[in-house]
Formats: sequence, C-alpha cells, structure tokens
Amino acid sequence: MTMIRATLATISTLLALALPAAAADDFIAAPTLRASITVTSDVVRIGDLIDNAGSAAMIPVYRSPDLGTTGTLTVGQVLSVLRAKQVIGVMTGDIKEVQVTRLARTLASKDIENAVAAALERRFGLGEAANITVTFDRSVAEMRLDASNTGALQPVATRYDARSGRFDIAFEIANDSNPVPTKLRFSGTAIEMVEVAVLTRDIDRAELLKSSDVSLERRPKAEVTGEPASRDRTLGMQLRRAMRAGTPIRLADIVKPDFVLRDQAVTIIYQVPGLYLTTRGKAIESGAEGDTVSVLNLQSKRTLTGTVTGRGQVTVQGASQSAPMAPAVERTSSLKRDDVPAPVDTAALVRNLIQTPASPAQVAQAPIPQARISQAPAKSE
Repeated sequence: MTMIRATLATISTLLALALPAAAADDFIAAPTLRASITVTSDVVRIGDLIDNAGSAAMIPVYRSPDLGTTGTLTVGQVLSVLRAKQVIGVMTGDIKEVQVTRLARTLASKDIENAVAAALERRFGLGEAANITVTFDRSVAEMRLDASNTGALQPVATRYDARSGRFDIAFEIANDSNPVPTKLRFSGTAIEMVEVAVLTRDIDRAELLKSSDVSLERRPKAEVTGEPASRDRTLGMQLRRAMRAGTPIRLADIVKPDFVLRDQAVTIIYQVPGLYLTTRGKAIESGAEGDTVSVLNLQSKRTLTGTVTGRGQVTVQGASQSAPMAPAVERTSSLKRDDVPAPVDTAALVRNLIQTPASPAQVAQAPIPQARISQAPAKSE
C-alpha cells in the first residue's frame, strides 16, 4: 500500500511539472495575425498573413495587389477567410486592419533610355551614349516587374537604320524564380546630338561676336557639317560670312577679327636693330593679327609687305626687306689691322623705305658710294 501511494505521488509530481510546459508550448504555437506584410508573388498565402500557420502556411487565400502597390484588409475579412480554411484561434491583439504590399522592380523611363543608348553606343556610326537622344514610339513612363527579375537589361537583338534613326531592340532580364528570362522590346528613334554655339540674332561679317550674340544648344549632329564651335571659342571672333539667327556655328565659320581692312589708313612701323620708325600708309588687303599683308607707303609710293601687329598697324622688319649692301672693301697694304666689312648704311635703308625715289636722270648722275672703314685717313709705314 505504501508503495502504491509513493507511485501515485510521483505521477502527480510529474503531471504538475508537465502541465505548465505544455501550456507554454500551446501559447508559442498559437497563430498570430500580422499587421503588415510584403509579398513577392501574385498570391497571398496563409503563412504570409499569420505566424505559426503550420501545415496551412502554403494555402493561397487572396490575389496580391498590383506590382509596387499596397492593399488593405480588415481583421474581420481575414478571420472569415481563415475560418473557411479551418484555421481558428488566431490571436489578433489590437490590430484593426492588415496592410499587404507587393514588392516590385521599377524601371524608370530614364533607365530604359540609357539601356537603349548603351546598346547603340559606338555602333552604326553613332558616338558616345551620353550624346544619343532616345524617343520611344509608345510613351514609357515607368515599368514595374516582378521583384524576382533581378538581372540587368541585356540587349539580345539590335536593329538600327542610320538614315532614319529608327531602332528596334530586344532585351532580356534574368529571373531568380524562373529559368526563363523576362523579355522586353522597345522601338523608336535614336539621334546623336552635339553641343554647338548658335547665333541669337542676325550677324554681319564685320561684327565681333559678343556673349549676348551666342547661346549653347544641343542639335542633331547631322545638322552640323564639320566640327562644331564651342561658345567660348566664338567670342571675340568674326564670321567669314553674314549668318542668320538660329544658325549653328562651325569652326570653319569663324576667323580672327580683321585688325587691318583693305584701303584703310594704317601706320607702317619699320624696325631694325636700334631703329624704330613710323610712317603713314594704306592697306592693300585685309588681315587679322599675325597675317602678312601688303601696304602702300604714302610717301615713297612703294608697296611693302609686313605683319599685322595691331589695329591699323603693320610692322615691316628690316631683315626681311631687300636693301643694297655695302660694296666689298678692297685690301691694301696700307692697312695695319685686319680688314672688316663696312657696316650697312642704316640711314640709306630708311631713305630707301620712306623717301620719295629719285628720278631716272638723278639716278644716272648719282655717284656710286664707296665703303669706308673709318673716317680718319690711314697712315703708311
């Protein structure tokens, strides 16, 4: 009898210890409603709505919201559906409604434009992708794909007509949940653009281009034959011909401003080492700074060639002018030191440049000058 009582006591003790543990297990395992959930597939399952759904977790109960959107369900709606699937005793707490968000991958229109430009870059005669402007046949505002489409936009077929600018490109995107990639196709027009300086008003050839005369615009490359001019490059320059407002400017259209104009009165500067003279003249042709032009010396009536060095200014370098050289010195035994050539008569060169030339009769009667080594007579031994 004593042994029976001891056995019963032991069983009672074990039951007392087991009951709290079983109650704890029942509390942890109780299904609990979620207030906010996110899904990636096109259906919502019981396991998405509640924790501890057990074997019922994979049962679908709702169609998911549209890609990238959020839907709302009342607690009463959710419990009613769960009871129909034999799921009862769901803990709701103070939840009033359940928000269901469907995840998505969003492709902005700019992302698709960049993908098209990258597929055409340096192909079919086009240049950098950054200079290609893409226009789609159908408006592409924003595309939403299933979140499982995690791959990059990979072009698999590209067609382009250089004359019309038409393109037709097929892309594929790798899918994490499906071995078959998602396929996308776009068509439209792709034009290569260039930045070019454009006239804001009609400009005559003689005018210098100012900051207000030029703006920078992007134009189709086909409209600009030749190398386009940048805005900074055009300022202070002249046009080779008169041009109308809105015309793009090429490098071939601009020249340095003319500092000397044809028939303009100019100052002729004559330079040789140690000598600087100026005289009046008239330009026979126009020229920019650094150009070589012909000018007429108004005093001597001679035509000279010089370099434009400033506005209304032409410089004639002495070394470039043909001038009579001093005759050779005859060697004599009366000279004590080595013979040296006589220096060039600079005054004679200047007179030859700026003074009125003598008549033929005067030239015939003029004696031929003899070179001298020094003004003092040589002493004999």
